[in-house]
Amino acid sequence: MKTLKLVVVCLLTTAYSFANISSTEKDALIALYNSTNGEQWNTKWDLSTTIDTWYGVTVEDNIIVEINLPFNNLQGELPQEIGNLSGLRKINLGFNKISGSIPASLSGLKELTSLELFMNAFEGNIPVELGELKKLESLKLYSNKFTGEIPNSLMGLTNLKELLLGSNFLTGTIPNEIYALSKLQKLSLMDNRLEGEIPVEIAQLQDLEELLLSTNKLTGELPMEFMNLTKLTTIMVSDNNLNQEYISVSGKNPPSMMMLNSQNATAVMDIEKE
Repeated sequence: MKTLKLVVVCLLTTAYSFANISSTEKDALIALYNSTNGEQWNTKWDLSTTIDTWYGVTVEDNIIVEINLPFNNLQGELPQEIGNLSGLRKINLGFNKISGSIPASLSGLKELTSLELFMNAFEGNIPVELGELKKLESLKLYSNKFTGEIPNSLMGLTNLKELLLGSNFLTGTIPNEIYALSKLQKLSLMDNRLEGEIPVEIAQLQDLEELLLSTNKLTGELPMEFMNLTKLTTIMVSDNNLNQEYISVSGKNPPSMMMLNSQNATAVMDIEKE
């Protein structure tokens, strides 16, 4: 009998907690569902049920904290209302067919640590407002149709560990202020239309493990200061307009790391192509 009472209490507590999710947050989810053609999703939401049953939605303490809907056939544009989900910590909408621009309202998601919108059809500029997401650790916008320059505001995201902007149509130069991203482990700007020299300031990113800059219009030399990046295991700078041509290096101990020493003044970060 005690067990039965305990079960009933637990069920009532759970139902009560989900009933307390604000109408603003619920409306934001419904706006997302409608604006991305929810009826055609691979796994749909039953809007008549409680939010805890909705696929890919995580709720904690009456607050929606995660939306994970990769590979779910989302089509259409993100609604401005998504910025009302102020407790979100993670968004993963990768591998879908979302188009249009990223709503500037995302700047209201101050708790966000991971924003993954890769492999979609987003276009326009990367919003400068994303620079307001100071808790962001992972920003993955690769394989879209973004244009314009890399916003300098992103250089203020000092908690970033991953900045993946490859396979877009970005122009301009790599911001020299990138040194401010001191926790960065992975940087991918490959397959864009970036110009100018590779900033020597990247050498200040002591935690950097992957550096992907290939297939752009970068010029000049690969900075010798990169020899100080002792954690770097992958570097790709081929298919640019550098003064020398390089092959890509990847592995636990890249050969390039062994080449760089004070007695080889002409050493380069990658093995030069013959």
